[in-house]
Amino acid sequence: MLALKLAYKNLLGAGLRTWLNVSVLSLAFVLIIFYNAMIDGWNRQSRNDTQNWEIAQGQYWHPSYDKYDFYSINNAHQKLSDEANSLVRKGVLVPELLQQATIYPQGRMQSIQLRGIPFNQSVLKLPTAKLQNVEDEVKVIIGKRMAKAAKLKEGDGVLLRWRDKNGTFDAVQLKVATVFNCDVAEADNGQIYIDYLTMQQMMGLDNEATLLVYDDNKNPVITGWEFKSADYLLKELDELINSERISGMVVQMILLMIALLAIFDTQILSIFRRKKEIGTYIALGLTRQQVVGVFTIEGAMHSVLAALLGAAYGIPLFLWINSVGINFGSADMGITIAERVYPFYSVGLVLATILVVLISSTIVSYIPARKIARLKPTDALKGR
Repeated sequence: MLALKLAYKNLLGAGLRTWLNVSVLSLAFVLIIFYNAMIDGWNRQSRNDTQNWEIAQGQYWHPSYDKYDFYSINNAHQKLSDEANSLVRKGVLVPELLQQATIYPQGRMQSIQLRGIPFNQSVLKLPTAKLQNVEDEVKVIIGKRMAKAAKLKEGDGVLLRWRDKNGTFDAVQLKVATVFNCDVAEADNGQIYIDYLTMQQMMGLDNEATLLVYDDNKNPVITGWEFKSADYLLKELDELINSERISGMVVQMILLMIALLAIFDTQILSIFRRKKEIGTYIALGLTRQQVVGVFTIEGAMHSVLAALLGAAYGIPLFLWINSVGINFGSADMGITIAERVYPFYSVGLVLATILVVLISSTIVSYIPARKIARLKPTDALKGR
């Protein structure tokens, strides 16, 4: 307790030097918490959006299906079993039929992936209700990226050409029922959605699908299909976010090292200029280790004051950013990221940051303070 009181008194006595160190360290506090909160917020939003728009709780793939191999898609389809059809009727399984096709917007030729999906599904956020055909119109829905690439808008017509199961070419005029706003690039880029039954008739593939989107915590084994969990399907996104987290750690460490260097220099200067004070402490009966403790606590208290100062201006700043978000303009980025990302400040993140800075500042303060243990009281009293 005596060492704590002495350290507190010495910090206040240092005046401007103390508050300069505290200000720099508090800035490191705030930036470290903010950056990691942004990464966590991006991670949460991207995972939720991907599950809501594309994968739900997982997918069952045809054994030959490979989303990175376009040549495998046209042959990767099979009939749904009674078990699968039962889950479809329960509303926890959504069949999708995928085929390669070509559209001709404004006379241009553009390859696309045609995705048949039931218009009455409710598992994914896709506005599939717009796919319900009226009379002879064949309606489709597209995302904002696809609309921009094809220069299409709601109500436009476009010619579609495809090959059915026998390899025969056919064509039909499509009508864009709506253009939806989706932050998941894979569910948007190059994708055109059409009613599942309509696509079966076009392709001559009765009751067949390429993949099944599943929306339940229980994962039954469906014969003839390979289950891909949400973690498996989100692996690439997790790797991207982890790489951003690692690169951000470099900047955070540089910023923290600058703040800790200021504390280190302050401690060395204090020991050099306060040798008489150190000798007085020892002469009054304090052991060398107790004096070392006083100077170590002084350095550690920089982080405590920095945390309080950082909270004073950081909390209002974080609350404001959390209310407006950060605009990343994701439409042209080609990755799963919302147009506005909202940071996620977890208790664990804040406590971990405080603990790291507190331990670091304590170690940095202890290293120069060890010299005190080698000082002779008589020399210290003389200022040597």
